Amino acid sequence: MGLFSRNKPKIKVQTTKKDGYSGWVKCTHCNDMVHANELQQNLHCCPKCSYHYRLSGTQRVELLSDEASFTELFQQFKPLDPLQFVDTEAYAKRLESAKKNSNRDEAAIVGTCKILGKEVALGVLDFSFMAGSMGSVVGERLTSIIEYACLQNLPLVLVSASGGARMQESALSLMQMAKTAGALAKLHERGLPYISVLTNPTTGGVTASFATLGDVIIAEPDALIAFAGPRVVEQAMREKLPPGAQRSEFLLERGMIDCIVNRHELKQKLFQLLDFLTDNQRVFQEHTALKVMYGQSIEKLPHKLKELLALAETQILK
Repeated sequence: MGLFSRNKPKIKVQTTKKDGYSGWVKCTHCNDMVHANELQQNLHCCPKCSYHYRLSGTQRVELLSDEASFTELFQQFKPLDPLQFVDTEAYAKRLESAKKNSNRDEAAIVGTCKILGKEVALGVLDFSFMAGSMGSVVGERLTSIIEYACLQNLPLVLVSASGGARMQESALSLMQMAKTAGALAKLHERGLPYISVLTNPTTGGVTASFATLGDVIIAEPDALIAFAGPRVVEQAMREKLPPGAQRSEFLLERGMIDCIVNRHELKQKLFQLLDFLTDNQRVFQEHTALKVMYGQSIEKLPHKLKELLALAETQILK
């Protein structure tokens, strides 16, 4: 029975489908077909509808900084699992997965760079690492770069892309909101400008802290900016939100942000703002100088203001 004893012929199985659509992607906003190379060359913005796709932290740094000018700082701070937190998966395993998927050791990239020749302190959140959530290390790195900007008299630019506080670190994560806000208060006292750039999405504890404390707040087009997401808000209010609510354009109309800037123009816009805010030969007044101006103690200033207001009211009554 040679028919049944012969070796079976080797059949080549084609595992990949080769067709004319290879390399093409459908835009999630306008549903038009765009080639991946064209999308990459256009800074990951759809050439048909200008929809801004999310960038990684490394791509964001390359977009904003001059070539070979970025120096990363404070990499010595590494994430730990102090609470031994476990939900559907152990936090330690989530951290390892995030490191492999993003090729980063945390969601925050901080350092110094030049933007069209102007030196700045730069911080970027990477959404690909656990949704850019703010844990202890993210808060520490951001606080460190803010304090470094104070010491070196550098303007500060922070770019946010985050799902909010990191739930696996519980109260330790929430403490980072106050810590970053306190550091920014010191930056403000030094008279140094802080520009906040909000990208899609910027939500939760990040929105409720450093992201919305900028002297100038810039947003990319159609970015989701909120404390809680639309679905959560609708469930809490039991009402439908207006069309476009919690998007950049909606917030611009209501004064929460200062301007919306296309990604292609963002670097130039940052340079213009930094040049305007820093190139004015301003003399920074130390605490002692303020004491001379307002009296023996800076704490007396509110009292003096009350006296001036009382005097003004007296004159009006007369």
